[in-house]
Amino acid sequence: MADTFKSDLLQGKVAFVAGASSGINLRIAERLAEAGAKVAMISRSEEKISAAAGKIRAQGGDALGMAADVRDYDSVAATLQQAREHYGELDIVLSGAAGNFVAPALGMSANGFRTVVDIDLNGTFNVLRAAFEHLRKPGASLISITAPQAVQPQIYQAHVCAAKAGINMLTKCLAMEWGPAGVRVNAISPGPIGDTEGMARLAPTPEIEARYKAQLALRDFGTKDDIADTCLFLCSDAARYITGTIVDCDGGTALGDASHDALSRPE
Repeated sequence: MADTFKSDLLQGKVAFVAGASSGINLRIAERLAEAGAKVAMISRSEEKISAAAGKIRAQGGDALGMAADVRDYDSVAATLQQAREHYGELDIVLSGAAGNFVAPALGMSANGFRTVVDIDLNGTFNVLRAAFEHLRKPGASLISITAPQAVQPQIYQAHVCAAKAGINMLTKCLAMEWGPAGVRVNAISPGPIGDTEGMARLAPTPEIEARYKAQLALRDFGTKDDIADTCLFLCSDAARYITGTIVDCDGGTALGDASHDALSRPE
């Protein structure tokens, strides 16, 4: 894998990725490193984030792993300060820490609802707000991970729908406030991504997985690389005039149920 670290698209750039010990966010951190960025990474587990950063270094990248809980503003601020001291001003910040579980509203405790909002919405604010003073201005790119549930109501996901809707609006508000400083703020909305913990919870059996895919316009789950590549585009100069945008990388999930087969429908 070491030979994959050959792109210079982000050479000289510094990235900070929250929630990067596994899943989509780890793949994003890897892709940014593959493109030449120096990557500071945080997660609640010091053991897991150290292992993730070590994996990137073993593949030829430059990564620093630090433990922090995105729900704790001071903890996040401390790791951002450490990243700044280690690498210099930040060019890219990715806030992707998230929590989820499947439960009807009447089967969900107030603590369960609050926990998801704290991790997803409050955590996103904490990361982006604490990062501002460390950004390279103008030129920095901030990206959050949201979800189709932000705009598409879904049963057993009231907590996630509420939290992700907040992230969407936070993205737009910060884009307006911070744009004059030359800071772009966008979000990526992944659809169902295979081989992730979240998808395993939402589609725990082959039958449920098949039903999910049948409703998608593209009839398949996405990959972690799909999201990582979208992030790479948004933080590159190719997206220099894009801000306040929610990019749907979801196979058509946000379009609604596409289980019909219009192509075979008779005239």
